[in-house]
Amino acid sequence: MCSRLQPLCGQSCARELEKARLQLQEEVRQASGQLLEERKKREAHEALARRLQKRVLLLTKERDGMRAILGSYDSELTPAEYSPQLTRRMREAEDMLQKAHAHSSEMEAQLSQALEELGAQKQRADMLEVELKMLRTQAAPAEESFLFSREEVSSLRLKIEELEGERRHLEEDKKMLEAQLERLTLQGDYDQSRTKVLHLRLNPARAARQQLHEGRQQLQDECERLRELVRALERGGPVPADLEAAAGLPSSKEVAELRKQVESAELKNQRLKEVFQTKIQEFRKVCYTLTGYQVDITTENQYRLSSMYAERKGDCLIFKAAGPSGTKMQLLETEFSRTVQELVELHLLRQDSIPAFLSALTLDLFSRQTVA
Repeated sequence: MCSRLQPLCGQSCARELEKARLQLQEEVRQASGQLLEERKKREAHEALARRLQKRVLLLTKERDGMRAILGSYDSELTPAEYSPQLTRRMREAEDMLQKAHAHSSEMEAQLSQALEELGAQKQRADMLEVELKMLRTQAAPAEESFLFSREEVSSLRLKIEELEGERRHLEEDKKMLEAQLERLTLQGDYDQSRTKVLHLRLNPARAARQQLHEGRQQLQDECERLRELVRALERGGPVPADLEAAAGLPSSKEVAELRKQVESAELKNQRLKEVFQTKIQEFRKVCYTLTGYQVDITTENQYRLSSMYAERKGDCLIFKAAGPSGTKMQLLETEFSRTVQELVELHLLRQDSIPAFLSALTLDLFSRQTVA
């Protein structure tokens, strides 16, 4: 009992360790995925900050260039033109300066926001790295214990397999011993030290053997009489009275009467066949006249239809009976059926109506002959 509980405990511990290892691996995988996403976000924010810094530099250079252009333009103006032009330029410059300040402040706000988000992402990435290291340190002893438990499980499995093999051997030995005991019992073997045999005066086994012997003798006599009857019939001579009575055969008069009845029945059957053949031919002609199709049976469950309006003698359709009762018909592909694919698709595939298909085909062939 203890040897059976030990493998079960080892298996449960192994399952728990395997479950813990898988859970730690899943947590490590999730932490690695989050760390990768945070690193990507940080790289994106760093790229955005670099772009914003470049844009600020470009705006600064553009401002310096505009100041230089305005200075060179002022040097070329006369004193009379300077004041109104200067006033107008001052207003334009102030407007541009306000726009530049607004854009610069917006860029600075975006830059500061990007830097704050970058700092937060860096902090989150650092926290995730620390958490990942902790999970890895927790997973290491679990993996070591799992490896150790795996060795225990493998040894326990070997013990279980050995015990299963011993159990199978014992069951086979048990079955062999039971079969031997049953065979010996059927053969009449018994334990003489425990069993006493009583012999009856009126033994049922002896009476059964006597009855079997008498029945065998009667069957042999019956076989002999039947052999003599067969030999007499083969010779063609009269059957002895004793054999005729024993076999229960009819008399010669009854045999002649039976022969006349058989001949009359055969003649009637022949006449019925002729009538049926005539009616079948008449029915085929009527069907051909009414429907315009001659139906012939080619092979088992296959029927060939030839139209009276066919352009060629070999133009025919072949249907095959399918289904449990043979009521469902399938059109087999022939050279003639390939020429009427439009009718096949319309009436058979879409409408699922063989009579409509045959009617449309008859009208089509009839119209061809009429036009010709």
